[in-house]
Amino acid sequence: MKTKVIVSVLTIFSCYFLAAQSACSKYYPLEEGASFQYTNYNGKGKLEGKIDYNVTNVSNNGDTTTATMEMKYQDRKGKEIMASDYDFTCEGDVVKIDFQSLMNQQMMQQFAAMEIDVTGTDIELPNNLSVGQELADANVSIAADMGGMTMNMNVETINRKVEKKEKVTTPAGDFDCVVIYSENKTKMPMMGSKIFPSRIWLAEGIGMVKQESFNPKGKLTSSMVLTELQK
Repeated sequence: MKTKVIVSVLTIFSCYFLAAQSACSKYYPLEEGASFQYTNYNGKGKLEGKIDYNVTNVSNNGDTTTATMEMKYQDRKGKEIMASDYDFTCEGDVVKIDFQSLMNQQMMQQFAAMEIDVTGTDIELPNNLSVGQELADANVSIAADMGGMTMNMNVETINRKVEKKEKVTTPAGDFDCVVIYSENKTKMPMMGSKIFPSRIWLAEGIGMVKQESFNPKGKLTSSMVLTELQK
């Protein structure tokens, strides 16, 4: 069960990080006070929950902009089940997210009895995107001390590429997007290695507008759309 929760956390944030514009960011509104709400659905289109993001603490140092993204997740009944915050960094013409900052104590409090070490590389997204463009891979590794033994898990985000351009309509409006395809390759004890494809729709000045996740056989397992936007 704990392993499933860690994977869920990683999946949520590897997809939802694209919710954060400054002089160095073409796609993400790193503007203090900007807020976004996404609605989550399962593979059959049934409501699963909602995620609210709010941009705070924007600071500039030379050509680097850093902002904090506050996140609250509520289930389909409106009960808040997770709250967290993490940092975005925009440097030059690339936005980065620090995975270690996402795996904070609040999110991992259910593993209080376990010592967890998280390492990895940031996901990067440049301002200039064109169809067919390949993007850098990223990875996250977790080592959890289970009292006498260590559980190791690795999640690689691979085969990232700009797949196409597409217009998307959501309750928040109509958006011209680029579509980024990627695969999350997970390796866990007793589960082996599995690949989970996903697609993200990005709009300039907005960030993520839509996201779809699939199981290893290509069946849609969840989706998320932008339902509210305030800048």
